[in-house]
Amino acid sequence: MTDVPVPYRVTRVWPETADTASIALAPAGAATLAPLVPGQFAMVYAFGVGEIPVSVSRIDHPEVVHTVRSVGPVSAALCALRPGDQVGLRGPFGTGWDLGEAIGQDLLVVAGGIGLAPLRPLVLAALAAPHAYGHLNLLVGARSPDDLVYARQLRVWAASRGRPHCAVTVDRPSPAWHGRVGVVTTLLNRTRFTPGDTTAFVCGPEVMIRVTARELVHRGLPPHRIRVSLERNMRCATGHCGHCQLGGVLLCRDGPVIGWDRVDSLLSTREL
Repeated sequence: MTDVPVPYRVTRVWPETADTASIALAPAGAATLAPLVPGQFAMVYAFGVGEIPVSVSRIDHPEVVHTVRSVGPVSAALCALRPGDQVGLRGPFGTGWDLGEAIGQDLLVVAGGIGLAPLRPLVLAALAAPHAYGHLNLLVGARSPDDLVYARQLRVWAASRGRPHCAVTVDRPSPAWHGRVGVVTTLLNRTRFTPGDTTAFVCGPEVMIRVTARELVHRGLPPHRIRVSLERNMRCATGHCGHCQLGGVLLCRDGPVIGWDRVDSLLSTREL
């Protein structure tokens, strides 16, 4: 891990949605970050603007891809990058999804909106090791068809007859949308899984995470086998600002990926 920004060069930039872009980065010199693992994040610095934590969305070490939604000055500057531009990266930080603990298990991956970005490396890693895991269910929800990230890849996965079993739903369909309509948790009703043999991975808006995790517990999945990413709470990555603190948990240190058994009661206090 490095606390000093390492220069990375933008090799490719492509739009995912109207306000979201994926940015491929390669080392600009001899220095490079230690390899990231699925679920971890880096602090991405837009020179002259600032830095934000962004989970890795694809890993082809030493090249990494980050998917960024433009919601503030730094993310807007990152989305405006062009090939040849440079950024600074610090990291890697945080915990990963830890697929090793799920070997031999079925995998249930539930993503809401841009929450699919931190989950995509996990899906790709599981697809690359088909004999290590059982059935792979990928459930994806978005506000509208235009808000779906990785839309082309999702179409390929949804059309496959093998791995993964991919189902997609939207809250607000367009006239051209012929898929499922509803929040992502409605897909659980159409998904077969055996709670005792399944590990779940969930990322998205906090309310979606709470509802999904509690529904999985209701269906018999042990809380410690539900892994969630609470990356949206992070800011400094070093545990100093306290922005990501939940009780005694500092998400940039103990997360962003963390077991539901550790955070359910902590998130409940924020609903009051």
